[in-house]
Amino acid sequence: MRLVVAIGGNALLKRGDTLGIGEQRRNMGEAADMLAALSREHEVVLVHGNGPQVGLLALEAEAYKGAPPYPLDVLGAESQGMIGYVIEEAMRRALPDREIVTVLTQTLVDPADPAFAKPSKPIGPVYDESTARALAAERGWAVAAEGPDGKAWRRVVASPAPRRIVQLAAIRRLVESGCLVVCAGGGGIPVRAGPGGAPEGVEAVIDKDLAACLLAQDLDAGRLLILTDVDGVYEAWGTPAQARIDVLSARTLDPAAFAVGSMGPKIQAARDFALATGNPAFIGALGQAADILSGRSGTRIDP
Repeated sequence: MRLVVAIGGNALLKRGDTLGIGEQRRNMGEAADMLAALSREHEVVLVHGNGPQVGLLALEAEAYKGAPPYPLDVLGAESQGMIGYVIEEAMRRALPDREIVTVLTQTLVDPADPAFAKPSKPIGPVYDESTARALAAERGWAVAAEGPDGKAWRRVVASPAPRRIVQLAAIRRLVESGCLVVCAGGGGIPVRAGPGGAPEGVEAVIDKDLAACLLAQDLDAGRLLILTDVDGVYEAWGTPAQARIDVLSARTLDPAAFAVGSMGPKIQAARDFALATGNPAFIGALGQAADILSGRSGTRIDP
């Protein structure tokens, strides 16, 4: 069965880790064994997040005052190459006989998307509130709290909805030839249709779960698997009464009831995939992929 597997930034960076490459290589090495086991039984296409990394690259670009800061589309492309390399490196060790390819992927967005006026996608390091607000004032950022306690603050940027995967035909050919494809990293490089239809970069970071949903539909995937750092969808999250939900119905699911910029897009992606394809989607912990697919862990979203 063909699976599109979306792995969060926690595949490379766990909560509390520094943004160093050593931590990312170690964490991806641990994730690779699970992903390799999945790939031996299914046709897997990997989509990854880039929130921490693209934020770090933006800070690095701002540190040099001899040139204007790089725009987010260019930083998104840079993050795709960096993260794709780390993923390939780990997956080649786990699957030495498999051809693994990272595709630099552009994703078309609508420049009139209202998300451009309401930044919601967290990127970069975590700050305390006072530091975040000071950086926002200094650099013109939008910042917001994340998590149930509201103590973690991060920069937020526009996150328009993905409309089309530009390299879809090439990705499909690679998948059908037997390659394990890493693509649409960070949701894809955000582009709009310029003069004559040629893609032009825009200042945004696309949600990788929504891009994975679009890709899964276009590739006729049988399942969408969203892997993160929690073991499923919870009711009353962050309270003493929190409890994991085993099964949800896409027809009654409301993404607006979940946190914007974190679980909300995952719920939307899972719901949209289930309704569009008639196939279930799953949300769960990175290290429990096989158990999630078999129903022993995670949350299943039924059409």
